[in-house]
Amino acid sequence: MSPEPPGSTGPEGTTGPEESGRARLRRWPLARSTLTAVNGTTLAGLAVAVLTGARVRRGRDGILVAEGYRFRVPPATCFTVGSVIITRRPAEWLLHKDRSDLLAHESRHADQYAVLGPLFWPAYWVACGYSWLATGSYGSRNVFERHAGLDKGGYAEAALRPWIRKLRTRRR
Repeated sequence: MSPEPPGSTGPEGTTGPEESGRARLRRWPLARSTLTAVNGTTLAGLAVAVLTGARVRRGRDGILVAEGYRFRVPPATCFTVGSVIITRRPAEWLLHKDRSDLLAHESRHADQYAVLGPLFWPAYWVACGYSWLATGSYGSRNVFERHAGLDKGGYAEAALRPWIRKLRTRRR
């Protein structure tokens, strides 16, 4: 059987490669939820929520939102563990269309947990250390925050510290 040419209707009413790419994107939330459940990171996120008195609600695309987190650490408005976004605010605040960028940023962290599983934690903290050494900011040069979208997560791009800039110019 020969492949369908682009733009033609396929056997299930699809219209070529573009449609199959969209179908894969629609399946990713289920895959992400399954992976984070199997690797234990969503269970860890639920444990954090329960142990801190946060209330867990369903979000979008397989994401769970734990609202009402009351601890001071971390200082961020929200953070992600597995497929659970933990926030001090009500779930409606995070799910509001005005904060779709922040939700996308935190969802990207859930993607990272799906791929790395529990290895995300040490990798993330190493990336925080590098970012702090390079800029004085835990997020600015953190590869995980950059991948999730610095500006979407409320992070500002910070300049490299002078000693790092000197090292970079010497190597050129």
